Amino acid sequence: MLDRPGSGNVAVLVSLDLGEAGYAEGVEEIQQLAASAGVTARALIKGRRARPDPALFAGKGKVEEVAQAVAAAGAQLAIFNHELSPVQERNLERELGCRVVDRVSLILDIFAQRAHSHEGKLQVELAQLEHLAPRLVRGWTHLERQKGGIGLRGPGETQLETDRRLLGKRVKVLKEKLTHVKSRREVQRRARSRSNLMMASLVGYTNAGKSTLFNQLTRAGVYTADQLFATLDTTTRRVHTGNGAGIVLSDTVGYLRRLPHTLVAAFRATLEETIHADLLVHVVDASSADRAEQIAAVNQVLAEIGAQAVPQVLVLNKIDCTRLPVQVERDEYGRISRVWVSAQTGAGVEFVRLALEEHADGALRHTQLKSSAAA
Repeated sequence: MLDRPGSGNVAVLVSLDLGEAGYAEGVEEIQQLAASAGVTARALIKGRRARPDPALFAGKGKVEEVAQAVAAAGAQLAIFNHELSPVQERNLERELGCRVVDRVSLILDIFAQRAHSHEGKLQVELAQLEHLAPRLVRGWTHLERQKGGIGLRGPGETQLETDRRLLGKRVKVLKEKLTHVKSRREVQRRARSRSNLMMASLVGYTNAGKSTLFNQLTRAGVYTADQLFATLDTTTRRVHTGNGAGIVLSDTVGYLRRLPHTLVAAFRATLEETIHADLLVHVVDASSADRAEQIAAVNQVLAEIGAQAVPQVLVLNKIDCTRLPVQVERDEYGRISRVWVSAQTGAGVEFVRLALEEHADGALRHTQLKSSAAA
């Protein structure tokens, strides 16, 4: 019988180089994720492998090194910057004598902390349960034992079967509730469309400064913080423009490399704000040396949800952390395509507002032309 170790917030981080691009940035990212989750990281174990070990992910020697670090730090957690299989997770907990958390579980934990709206909580719970399902099936052997003892014997059903059945029922309920959320959002989108409002959506890598820019453009006062996934729940507000253009802007959850598919699926109702937008304002941290890879990661998620064809304006934010000046770049049609800004100081934000106004004017003219042709 295997009882899973207890939990805590003191951890040893493990990040192995498997020959993939962006390893150094990935190491920095797992440290930021751990801090965002409220974890105290006492040690960081690095290493290089050609491929993951099927049983332990890391080699036997590396696992012994991690075990020594866990013991020396008095850690209750070992956090791997990788996606572990249920078997690998179980075997590592046996070897290390502490709870093992992989990258997906860590991100899910952060999302659970950040979710405040009813919809956000539903989405996070669904993602957590779908991540738990294979671990319930293959992960923990003690769940395969049938309950015994006075008052504990089930109707010929093992604990694993009971838990699997209850989990399946809850997943079904959550999906039904999220279907209602999707229907309600669709009604709201149709209402905005009838009002000739242009719908724009802020997208970008997590901690790129989307919410700070959102507050500058809408005076919404949404929560901002220098941490990963500070924003989870989608907020929609009217943009204050100089020409009175009808623009509605949505602030959405930040993206991440190797964003768990369970999260993308669970948050599809929220992400549909992006799919149905007339314009995407893609916010990038201009001070990050990894910005090209972050742009690619965001575009990959946009392609996954079917939003790759939506027009974009690229906003290179945080120029106050660099020596870059405020700049504006226009495409071959004369429309603003890139803006360098500091959402923190407000420098250059007026050009983002101008880009929104230009696209709103273009969308309105297109609608009027279609109406004239129909008449």
